Amino acid sequence: MVFMPSGRVDHPVMYHRWSDITFIHWRYPPELVQAFLPDGLTVDTYEGSAYVGLTPFLMRDVRPPGLPPLPWLSRFPETNVRTYVRDARGRGGLWFLSLDAGRLPAVLGARATYRLPYYWSDMSVTGEGARRRYRCRRRWPGPSGARCDADVDLGAPLTEAERDGLADFLVERYRLFTVVAGRLATAEVEHPRWPLHRARLAGLEQGLLEAAGLPAPGHSPLVHASPGVLVRIGMLHPVRG
Repeated sequence: MVFMPSGRVDHPVMYHRWSDITFIHWRYPPELVQAFLPDGLTVDTYEGSAYVGLTPFLMRDVRPPGLPPLPWLSRFPETNVRTYVRDARGRGGLWFLSLDAGRLPAVLGARATYRLPYYWSDMSVTGEGARRRYRCRRRWPGPSGARCDADVDLGAPLTEAERDGLADFLVERYRLFTVVAGRLATAEVEHPRWPLHRARLAGLEQGLLEAAGLPAPGHSPLVHASPGVLVRIGMLHPVRG
């Protein structure tokens, strides 16, 4: 796969810092994942397989242009269930099956503006040495009690020679898709290339994939981690074929 760099977002509507992120991915049959997608999107595959990612991380410095980050509102954990898609023009991007966040105002705002399937959850991200601990219990809306508890041991950074095409396929995505008023819409996301580390799951108990309607994974996941990137989010635009 040829690495495609981030596009430039000249007029961001939000700034973020995505920190202490772990990418946990499983292979799924493409036809199964396609059933979750709206008209106008096709599941993107790597060597014949679709992938679904579980990505817990810490959202920091969340703010609109012209305002500083607020101490409580601008910092919270998040865990996403996502897959990889292309639109009719061949543009690759992300489709979110769910997004759990630890701040109710952020959940309400994202649901109202970007129409993303956010959920309010009791969450934490903590670390000690090379260990990262992610905790998530869904509160609202249902199904309440869906959870993701992950313990991750961080390893050495991946060198360029060690970084394969699959890693870039999974993490280097600079566009999100959503549906607004029955129409497919998209927004660009600008950030540097992810600095990736090796990572190992020391423990995982999760029900977020099943809560999204997916069958439980039947094999071990592929795991990467990153200290994070600075992010600029662009405005939503309708997708035209």
